[in-house]
Amino acid sequence: MNLRGKKILVTGADGFIGSHLVEALIAHGCDVRAFVYYNSFNSWGWLDSLSPALLGELDVFAGDIRDPNGVTQAMKDCDVVFHLAALIAIPFSYHSPDSYVDTNIKGTLNILQASRSHNVERVLVTSTSEVYGTAQYAPIDEKHPFQGQSPYSATKIGADRLAESFFRSFATPVVIVRPFNTYGPRQSARAVIPTVITQLLAGEETLKLGSLTPTRDFNYVIDTVAGFIAIAEADDAIGQEINIATNTEHTVGEVAQILIDCINPAATILTDDVRLRPEASEVYRLIGDNTKLKSLTAWSAKHDIRTGLISTIDWFKQPKNLARYKAWLYNV
Repeated sequence: MNLRGKKILVTGADGFIGSHLVEALIAHGCDVRAFVYYNSFNSWGWLDSLSPALLGELDVFAGDIRDPNGVTQAMKDCDVVFHLAALIAIPFSYHSPDSYVDTNIKGTLNILQASRSHNVERVLVTSTSEVYGTAQYAPIDEKHPFQGQSPYSATKIGADRLAESFFRSFATPVVIVRPFNTYGPRQSARAVIPTVITQLLAGEETLKLGSLTPTRDFNYVIDTVAGFIAIAEADDAIGQEINIATNTEHTVGEVAQILIDCINPAATILTDDVRLRPEASEVYRLIGDNTKLKSLTAWSAKHDIRTGLISTIDWFKQPKNLARYKAWLYNV
């Protein structure tokens, strides 16, 4: 499938990855409808930071992924759906799991039902590397067992399995896209990289972080978005679960030190107990196998960790961007 000229619905378009995907799809020649979360402030999230010219090319639909009626209306006349809308913060899922079930599982069900009703040509459901839990073997391929080590990951496992069931039961053209740890401009302050950068740029010399030893497969957002588009255009991807990963791992401590070296080498790190996950819930190792992705597409990561981090720092250094973050606050 060639996406150029296709009518595309992107849910979660107001978020971190979603807003970058919207930009990339427009540049790719697609007709994009951006599904954003309805609110009384008429905020379109990160889409509000795009240029007026780019916004002029967008069809923005404000709704709630938990509402099947709005989802069905949003999907009218669409050829392809990229479903990214989700609740993603792991600490918040510890005390508000019901909201994760409603958004991540029921929201995905709404997308699948509407896609089936509208005979959509392709449905990309966004998963997460968290569904694997701590690696039982490495690198993690798509056959790795699932482990619900947090309510968040459990709901994403449920959403993935619903997506699989629609492919097997109704031949819905579903692809499960599983990005590993995406980072870059616009990322939520609940993630470790924005947490470190914003504290450093705010002048903090003692950084408050959680555990430094877990490893992650960090992927720059531009590369993640390129992976989404490549998977959508790969006909053989239908019915598959596909990692977007770099096959490289770095500890949280290593990444924090790179950022410190780039911004303020005198800064030190303090472990903040409030930021630690429960022992059995912490995912200690994530490194993804991208063999399947590379066998189906021509995708490859264009940014190494240092290049991506420097680009991210440069974005945060712009006062208008940094002003959106509360460096002094622990975001759950």
